[in-house]
Amino acid sequence: MSHKKLIALALAGAAFAGLAKAEDAPKLEVNKALHDRLPEDIKTAGKMTSVNNGSFPPYEIVTGTEMTGASADLTDAMGQVLGVKIEHATVGGLPALLAGVNSGRYQFAFGPVGDYKDREAANDFVDWVQEFVVFATLKGNPKGISSLDTACGQRVSVMAGGSAERVIKVQSDKCVANGKGAVEVQSYTDQPASILAVRSKRADAFFSSQAPLTYFVSQANGQLELTGVGQKNGFDDIFQGAVVPKGSALGPLLIDTIKVLMDNGTYAAIMKKWGLENNMIKQPGLNLGGQLPK
Repeated sequence: MSHKKLIALALAGAAFAGLAKAEDAPKLEVNKALHDRLPEDIKTAGKMTSVNNGSFPPYEIVTGTEMTGASADLTDAMGQVLGVKIEHATVGGLPALLAGVNSGRYQFAFGPVGDYKDREAANDFVDWVQEFVVFATLKGNPKGISSLDTACGQRVSVMAGGSAERVIKVQSDKCVANGKGAVEVQSYTDQPASILAVRSKRADAFFSSQAPLTYFVSQANGQLELTGVGQKNGFDDIFQGAVVPKGSALGPLLIDTIKVLMDNGTYAAIMKKWGLENNMIKQPGLNLGGQLPK
């Protein structure tokens, strides 16, 4: 893809983010009981840091050092309820994100990050959305990729270290075992690079979460489409959420903070603002995720 097209996609995302951000949300009162439960070092600093691994629109839209999107709006609201400022830091890829949380360099990752049982061995997940995994292809779906079975012999981009990468690699082995061509799996560190691979015809499809793919398709001026919608695509029910170190007291605190935003209508207002009505859940929960395919 040309540099001009790359800039155009970035500007389109920035325009969408600016439009959504223009709506001023009412300020929320500090919940003293929740504030008092914060670790002393966070209360003393008056802030904590949520780490992300790059743009994951419409949840996280990273432009330079600034993050907008549904996750940015929700963490702003959480910070108001907790009485601290929540800042954002960006690292390259999911493994770096998890390492940063577990090392204590960052207090948490608000995400949402996919919650699966194998990941729960090292981290706790505060799940606040549900998700589905689908394909994004060029308009007209020229390679006919509409399911895992039809991905055999095709080039599929994924997020490096993500659950979709693991599922598509399992599918590639199944393709070979059934006498079909292997999937050429292309792993990228962020969502924009993955979708650009499809737009520039280096990949035939991008296999990822439906919410960001819906966003990218809406920003592609009719050049892309979603396929595989309404299918399991190798997954059981998917929950996504914030990531904290295993056993951290911050997990239950985040759950109770999100409950406040759900009860006062802030959560629903923000999710609807970013077109995420179908990803809402009624109550947040700890480690709700299921198993990945073996």
